[in-house]
Amino acid sequence: MWDHEIRAMASTHAIIAASVFMATVVPAVFVQGFSVYGTHLLWLYSVSGTVTAVSVAVFWLLGITPPTKKHTLGYKLSRLFRSCLYFFLSCLFFHTVVVLYGAPLIESALETFSLAVLLTSLTTLRCLCVLGPNVQAWIRVFSRHGAMSVWDTCLQITVACTVVGAWVGAFPIPLDWDRPWQVWPVSCSLGAMIGFLTGLVAAPAWIHYHRKQLTYKCK
Repeated sequence: MWDHEIRAMASTHAIIAASVFMATVVPAVFVQGFSVYGTHLLWLYSVSGTVTAVSVAVFWLLGITPPTKKHTLGYKLSRLFRSCLYFFLSCLFFHTVVVLYGAPLIESALETFSLAVLLTSLTTLRCLCVLGPNVQAWIRVFSRHGAMSVWDTCLQITVACTVVGAWVGAFPIPLDWDRPWQVWPVSCSLGAMIGFLTGLVAAPAWIHYHRKQLTYKCK
């Protein structure tokens, strides 16, 4: 019953995963010495920007972005402004959470905020693309039994995988291995990216496997 949505989801995730690969490989052609470790912040913003642009374009082209009830220019600009505001507030939220979990408050503030931008690009942006700037819908989706579509379930899986990946990525930092990926916030951002890519694969696979058991309430 959900075959069409699952195929669209798998195609979308494949394009987004390919964009992550391109954002990692292409800059190395134009920037001398570019690497995930050596120029980590540059890689981080390259991935964040690419995932943001590709996600917005793909979700819009596939018609997954929720339609607007009003078609006036003012209303559309208002939605765009609220989406940008929510994106920025999400960056501040993730930055605050990471600091509360032990990241330096002043030292490495740029690195911490850059990690927050990455987390926002991988999680909040997807909420904006699928649900729009609607906080009530976000709360509904991430509450128990709150999913009303396969895309809601996909959001739950991908966001959870990304956040857990970033959290797990923090574990090796205090160890005295002196590895380049232990420099803040390399392991956390790599963990978030691995979790995100895992979620892109796991979400359509899980939904396909459980498609006969999935039942959603009408909106």
